[in-house]
Amino acid sequence: MISIIIPALNEEGVLEKTLKNIRQIKSTPYEVIISDGNSTDRTVEIARKYTDKIVVYKGGKRQTIGGGRNLGAGIADGNYLVFQDADVVVPDPDMFFSKAIRVFKDDPEIAGITVSVKVMKEFETRSDRIFFGAVNYTHFLTNNILGKGSACGEFQMIKRESFLKTGGYNEALVVAEDNDMFYRLSRTGKTRMVRSLIVFHTGRRAHKIGWPRLLASWLLNGLSVALFKKAACKEWKSVR
Repeated sequence: MISIIIPALNEEGVLEKTLKNIRQIKSTPYEVIISDGNSTDRTVEIARKYTDKIVVYKGGKRQTIGGGRNLGAGIADGNYLVFQDADVVVPDPDMFFSKAIRVFKDDPEIAGITVSVKVMKEFETRSDRIFFGAVNYTHFLTNNILGKGSACGEFQMIKRESFLKTGGYNEALVVAEDNDMFYRLSRTGKTRMVRSLIVFHTGRRAHKIGWPRLLASWLLNGLSVALFKKAACKEWKSVR
């Protein structure tokens, strides 16, 4: 079984589309888990209509997305843990997940996979095509050729036992926790970027703050985590 874990904070604008998309899965046993960061909008209300489990964060300070993913993983029953962002849509999810599981079964040494990430056609800009093309190529190179895990947070699929070996996402990181997870995961087994599998998202952060600023932030925080084990940013602001 796969457990699809979606961390969410005030995602009423996109969540229903994402959950309806997931519910098209027919041939693979699965569960859908919403890990809510204490939303103040209709996120939990929407989630109740489509999900199997909901867990709500009740801590005093704002939860990191890594914390949200770990909280969801803590109530998951699947052999495979899928971490998917709230604004991500999977084309033909039934076939997608059948193929994804086949990747693991064909090579038992694989601990986790990521996939090609693109912006939804109705939102995609020329810059999106260029930069996400570069991001996807980089992840293919690092995972499949160099053996050093890297991945965006839009979609990650990880074997349960491999996830447990890593200790989960680093909850102290406000950003770059996704890449950090795959780097540590690659020490427990193989990681792969499956180019033939594609997910689409809104591209909202790049569109809100601009690609130059986003790339600079990714680079700065990525280097800080790699060198000092902490993010350069103290806060990763939500974009809705």
